[in-house]
Amino acid sequence: MTPLLRRVLTALLLLAVFVPAVLWAPAWLWAALMAGMIGMAAYEWARLSHFPPLSARAYAGLLTLCALVLPPLLAADWPAYQTALIVLAVGFWLVAAPLWLLGRWHATQPFIRAVVGVVVLLPTWAALLYLHARGPGILLGVMAIVWIADTAAFFSGRHFGRRKLAPAISPGKTWEGVAGAFVALALYASALSLLAGMPLLWLLLMVSGLLYLSVLGDLFESWIKRVSGMKDSGDMLPGHGGVLDRIDALTATLPVATGMLMWLEHAA
Repeated sequence: MTPLLRRVLTALLLLAVFVPAVLWAPAWLWAALMAGMIGMAAYEWARLSHFPPLSARAYAGLLTLCALVLPPLLAADWPAYQTALIVLAVGFWLVAAPLWLLGRWHATQPFIRAVVGVVVLLPTWAALLYLHARGPGILLGVMAIVWIADTAAFFSGRHFGRRKLAPAISPGKTWEGVAGAFVALALYASALSLLAGMPLLWLLLMVSGLLYLSVLGDLFESWIKRVSGMKDSGDMLPGHGGVLDRIDALTATLPVATGMLMWLEHAA
């Protein structure tokens, strides 16, 4: 089996499990599934940070436990904490992450890595819960931006890629791949505009911003892997690497998209 075929088959299997869960899973089951996913990503983050095996498992268990118990434990106060997590992530991805990559920070200290893992992963989980509560169509519509961008960038970069986007961070990324992703997302925005009657210019601005964040999330994890001396965060997903490899772009896009939605709902 070729690497490309393995990658495609794994993606199809993930979609076959994930999409029905989005559409039909009750809120409690969705929350449990997402807590499990964040726990697996946390374990891979701990591995990338070179935590000892016992510490890595404890870290993953702690984040999984937080994801499982925080909403029922906080009860009526949960929306405020959920908003705080989203605001924290927006600040990280709009300010700290770009500076991190520009400065080529290593930040290998265990405490710093543990804190950054929380900032990267828990808001992603909070965003998944928030968007799912607003309706499967909204969640899938936002996630489709990342999926379309990732697929288009992969194939356009594979066939036309010449100029490296960030060779010191991720040698495989090219400007042609980003251009292909933008074209695909422009078509997606045009289709949404026709189907939902939303202003095309606003949609183009939105998908452009989320494309930037998608690339940023991908590059951030690539830099962490490069600093750690590891090619993939794990080997759970054939052709894709680990769970964190699969959700790296989502860790940046989902919290910011959720923040935008929260702002629009508050403004309305």
